[in-house]
Amino acid sequence: MNDKKITSFISLPDVLSILNASSGYFSILMSIQGYFSAASILMLLAVVFDSLDGWVARRTGRVDIHGFGKNMDSLSDVISFGVAPAIFIYLTSAHFRYINILVGLLIVICGILRLSRFNVLTGGGKNFTGLPIPVVAVVVSSFYLTGFYSEKVVGAMLLAVGILMVSSIEYPRVGGKMASIAFILITAAIVTGITGILTVPTAIILFMATVAYIAVPITPMRRDLNA
Repeated sequence: MNDKKITSFISLPDVLSILNASSGYFSILMSIQGYFSAASILMLLAVVFDSLDGWVARRTGRVDIHGFGKNMDSLSDVISFGVAPAIFIYLTSAHFRYINILVGLLIVICGILRLSRFNVLTGGGKNFTGLPIPVVAVVVSSFYLTGFYSEKVVGAMLLAVGILMVSSIEYPRVGGKMASIAFILITAAIVTGITGILTVPTAIILFMATVAYIAVPITPMRRDLNA
């Protein structure tokens, strides 16, 4: 490709990736300012943009022969689902702040490793190898919005999540009806978080659904038994 202008690479799905990264950036700013509910909502908004960029790319038939879109998506994910949650758990900690610094660092490192492995694997398939990184933002945000947030619990959960991201355990790709349900739950959590109406019950449902996804992966053993 001889044309090196940025406009020759970028397309509509990349704009959504930029919105994903922007949401993560503003989430970090909200955490620094102490507006943790707003930070949670912005992380969930980043998840929405992240899901939409892939959907739009498929709908528009984008051919990403140079891997520009894939790299844009991954770099944005590191900000919104790695750095933003890490800053969040650090600033919401009072007694275990230094422990959660290390947990946050683990999330960032494992997120980078997880995304790098995803980018070099070919063939796609029905399942993800390792826990998808957007789960980090969803579990942290929904947990905080439930009103039962605990720095000890979130630290322990993210320690497990970090390990699962770089594991070889297979997780199902969320598509079809599951994708629609997930999108509705996340959107509902955003709307209720903004309005303050039914925030807690909506967040509890989203949190429980996310924990269920984390806890019930498609393992290689189970796949072999069903073959």
